[in-house]
Amino acid sequence: MKRLSGWRAAGLLWVAVCAQTTWAQSVGCEASCTPLAQTIAGLLQDPSVARDHWGIAVEGMDGAPIYSLNEGQLFQPASNAKLFTTAAAMALLGAKATYQTKVLARGVFEDGGKLTGHLVLIGNGDANLSGRVLPYVAPMPGQKPDAAESGPAPLRYLEEMADQIAATGLKSVQGDVIGDDTVFPWEPYAQDWAIDDAVWGYGAPVSALSINDNQIQVTVTPGGSVGAPASVLLDPAMPYYMLDVAVTTGAAKSGSTVQMERAPGSRVLRVYGAIGLHGQPDVEEIAIQDPAEYAAMALKGMLESRGVHVTGGARARHRVLMDTESFSRESGAVVDAARKEVSPQQRIEPSDDAAFDVAVTGEERTLARHVSAQLVEDIVVTNKTSQNLHAELLLRQLGLARGRDGTIAQGARVVRQFLGNAGIDKDDFVFLDGSGLSGHDLVTPRATARLLRYASGQAWFADLKSSLPVGGVDGSLEGRFTKAPLKGKVFAKTGTLGEARALSGYLECASGRTVIFSIMVGNHLPQVHADREVMDKIVEAIAAAN
Repeated sequence: MKRLSGWRAAGLLWVAVCAQTTWAQSVGCEASCTPLAQTIAGLLQDPSVARDHWGIAVEGMDGAPIYSLNEGQLFQPASNAKLFTTAAAMALLGAKATYQTKVLARGVFEDGGKLTGHLVLIGNGDANLSGRVLPYVAPMPGQKPDAAESGPAPLRYLEEMADQIAATGLKSVQGDVIGDDTVFPWEPYAQDWAIDDAVWGYGAPVSALSINDNQIQVTVTPGGSVGAPASVLLDPAMPYYMLDVAVTTGAAKSGSTVQMERAPGSRVLRVYGAIGLHGQPDVEEIAIQDPAEYAAMALKGMLESRGVHVTGGARARHRVLMDTESFSRESGAVVDAARKEVSPQQRIEPSDDAAFDVAVTGEERTLARHVSAQLVEDIVVTNKTSQNLHAELLLRQLGLARGRDGTIAQGARVVRQFLGNAGIDKDDFVFLDGSGLSGHDLVTPRATARLLRYASGQAWFADLKSSLPVGGVDGSLEGRFTKAPLKGKVFAKTGTLGEARALSGYLECASGRTVIFSIMVGNHLPQVHADREVMDKIVEAIAAAN
């Protein structure tokens, strides 16, 4: 997960204010009394990271303290928040949980395969209605995940359901195709998600009817000569967005200056800039504005290509909350924002069928269905690739299964209760989403270490650990810790958000001992990676010292 800082390097003047105390004075004796502490202190004195805010917690699998620095201070966890969401999901939903997507026909059935009524595609929170291959397999070096041309089609499960519908003998629908995501309320974005994130696939809106990770791949390829228009292709090639393209082919080796923009709520995608002659295509993932509507449009087109005539249109059915819920950090309760008091134990029901114009006389038949992969397989994808949408769907599933509804607030409440039961101090974390994309999420390194220690004693620990990226091997750590002795020995979740970075997990050390670590950085300089390099050196030092 990445959010590019809005700061621009050009024209910025950085003023360094030197502290009057020594490093040892600022962090206390612990930072200068052991070889490991001395090594870390030396690394953090590097001018490129000395002004960053660091928090570190290292402990044995039995909880024995090894090293700490600012371990009780709050940091933005970024995607380290996924550790908390996926652990709660493993514990409370279960590794074998599955979710069913189905197509219902509502109305009057007549001879000749005619339906007077609607087809309703009902989402149930399946995160993998896509071309993704499960169980997860790490892509070959240099290959973008799930981008192989020979891989499964991104809308393959919709195609399979369209085949099932056609096989029933249905020939015409005198009505609409409706994408229904009302199992969760329509809360596409969590609090404090940045508006510019909403353009990109990593900031895609959340829907119980999610399709292809709620994103479209946009590929810009240079033309055959300098000055020629570049080509822009969408995958899937469904006409959902209207393209406004102004991309020319620049001189050879001139690189790419391609930009993509879409106003909130707009279905116009503007693509502009230049791309160098003979250069590699520029490939980006663009978020789908309304996933349920997109899925309905795709299914309608698939049915028509199979000879099923649909007279109506494709539309989405959402459930909008009338009373917004907010999360109370102090009590862990859900608070009604309008009344500022604890809401009653009341589940918010879906919007009325008649009001939405889907209530029709006749009968209801299930024409197609698809059952998701088991939850544990999705958790591997969520942690290995740091998939924001999947973490957000898990949060809503937690709220639906263990709270009062599939809202963000209810999911956060369930996670909070889970963490309390795990022995984590209630003041050591604040989560307003499931992925860590919210700038209001906060957590301490000691809370993260405590979670990892708690997980190590649970029946689901092996599954959770195997879902983490492995240094030098796969996921978001494929390009880090690529050499012995750390290759294959670091099992950890990464996190990057603006000027925050984190790395937390399990480390198999030189002695064969496994330790738990959480390293978090706040307020590093924008668009630099020195803190990540020092972070990796700290992990090396921990491994060598233990």
